[in-house]
Formats: sequence, C-alpha cells, structure tokens
Amino acid sequence: MPSQSAKDKLDRQAEKLEKKLPDWAASAVRWLRQPSSKWVRMPAALLLIVGGFVGFLPILGFWMVPLGLMLVAQDVPFLRGPLAKGLSWIERKWANRKK
Repeated sequence: MPSQSAKDKLDRQAEKLEKKLPDWAASAVRWLRQPSSKWVRMPAALLLIVGGFVGFLPILGFWMVPLGLMLVAQDVPFLRGPLAKGLSWIERKWANRKK
C-alpha cells in the first residue's frame, strides 16, 4: 500500500498545476479532486487522457494527459508515487528548458 507521503506529493503537484491553469479550469480540477466527485472524476480523467493524445488539434493539448493521469491517481493509489515523481520530473525539465 502506498504511503501517505505519495498522496501528499501528488496533492502538492496538483496544487502547482492548478495555479498554472485559468481560474475556470483550476476550480473544475479542485472540484474533480474532491472525494464526492468520484463518479465524475474517472470519466473526465479518461476524456482528458484521450483528448491529450490528439493534442495536435486546436484547443486540445498534450497538457491534458498529465492532468487526466493525476485525476486517475486520486482513485488508484499505486499510481500516486510514480505519477508524483513523473510530474516533478516534467516540472524540472520544463523549468530547465525555459532557462
């Protein structure tokens, strides 16, 4: 069973991601992450992941894949640790690329 620290790390990554989103999207992600939104979260996560794979189209983007995976990890505990590490890695690489 994953440790609580994996959930904490994922929560921190989710909060960082929310700060980078427009207000309307950030509030939607916050709502989807709540335990009461479980039945909406999984279909939304799957739509984000699928939409991310066609990210070359207008409006849709590759940014949707990590967001969808983050939402899936809310309900699939063994994904939390690897996903938190992966998101952290992506964030570091993105910051280095911007420099």
